[in-house]
Amino acid sequence: MAADATPPITDLPTIDLAALDAGDPAELRALRTATHGIGFFYLVGHGDEATADAADELIAAAREFFALPESRKRVIENVRSPHFRGYTTLGGERTQGRVDWREQLDIGAERAATPPDPQRPWRVLDGPNLWPAEVPRLRRAALDWMAGAGAVGMRLLRAWAVSLGAPAGHFDAAFADPDPLLKIVRYPGRDGAASGQGVGGHKDVGALTLLYPEPGTSGLQVEADGRWIDAPPRRGSFIVNIGELLEVATDGYLKATNHKVLPPSEGNDRISLPFFLNPGFDQALPPVALEPALAADARGVGQDSHGGRLHAVYGLNALKSRLRAHPDVARRYHRDLLELPELR
Repeated sequence: MAADATPPITDLPTIDLAALDAGDPAELRALRTATHGIGFFYLVGHGDEATADAADELIAAAREFFALPESRKRVIENVRSPHFRGYTTLGGERTQGRVDWREQLDIGAERAATPPDPQRPWRVLDGPNLWPAEVPRLRRAALDWMAGAGAVGMRLLRAWAVSLGAPAGHFDAAFADPDPLLKIVRYPGRDGAASGQGVGGHKDVGALTLLYPEPGTSGLQVEADGRWIDAPPRRGSFIVNIGELLEVATDGYLKATNHKVLPPSEGNDRISLPFFLNPGFDQALPPVALEPALAADARGVGQDSHGGRLHAVYGLNALKSRLRAHPDVARRYHRDLLELPELR
């Protein structure tokens, strides 16, 4: 390697939220650098021990649910929900057209279903969650987790705004009535018959993701410098990455990064808690007017990870993603939406 060559990235940076809240200039620069570059980082300083305790509670409830007989889990299967909520069986979701080897619960904002609206097709995503009657504690633990992670995410969004030269509240209006999504995921061990991917390579479609993988496990890999690097869990720390909406809002200065998950080894499994903080379905993130030095390094906005168009309005990206990931739900309830050109 030449003496002045940039060394390859081998680990994710660490960002301290308490320092961001205090307006520490060095930490704000570190946040901007991390998400202009690799697009992922570990987050500490957000109440790490409380986060770890809450995660332990939710993971225990999740394990109680996933241990139920398949017939009982299927009572809340997502094919019963036109809103893509509830339980997805092993192999029931796809990334890049290939089967993901995981089972999961999808939980969104608790809302009533809304009438169809051709002008806002994404409103089909509004609706009630499906909860397992056998594990009543899971509902409260999941909703508490979403509230806590959402508050952390909003603190991060304000820090990003400041780091990019905008007022702290630059993104607030778009998140006045957000549409968060929590996936409670179980990855079973690879057994030879399973798909080779826990989740295939992809970018996240929303604003930002706060991931809490079960401590003591592994599997998440992040693309860096054309290679895949491991991102192991750290107890009490979130792994954070930006979604495509922040890439759009900054004309590509911030980077939504490809990542994937490998299944555990045979005989093991893993629980993971990815939380996606998204604006309202009807909202677009307001563009950030970058100062000239930053704007010169903005890469522009390309296609999504499927080679399709990236939309500014979150609802279009979210609906397109759900229709692709859950073709059985799409065929059962939303055949008409599959024909919309902007959703292909």
